[in-house]
Amino acid sequence: QVQLVESGGGLVQAGGSLRLSCAASGRTFSSYTVGWFRQAPGKEREFVAAITWSGGTLYRADSVKGRFTISRDNAKNTVYLQMNGLKPEDTAVYSCAAGRLKAVVTTAYDYWGQGTQVTVSS
Repeated sequence: QVQLVESGGGLVQAGGSLRLSCAASGRTFSSYTVGWFRQAPGKEREFVAAITWSGGTLYRADSVKGRFTISRDNAKNTVYLQMNGLKPEDTAVYSCAAGRLKAVVTTAYDYWGQGTQVTVSS
């Protein structure tokens, strides 16, 4: 069993930065792939980025690659999402999830956090 808690969301102006954290409990967390997803009002949840237990990464190519960076510290059971150059269209609830595969689909992830709100003002 893995429990995930996100933090670090908030209100920021366009062009600003935020760092989201996903803190996990569970002794086997370091063996999981962790993904970040986001859901804007009225839209479906979409993949943002993922990182494997060994540090391999995968990003949503069209809108976040080059601006967002995912990283993990297995000693602290924490995964981070550094978001730079934020845009109003990045406004969403951001959730982290843990699973066994490096994948972009929500069904590949077994455990989910409750989410943290990111709001980017223009």
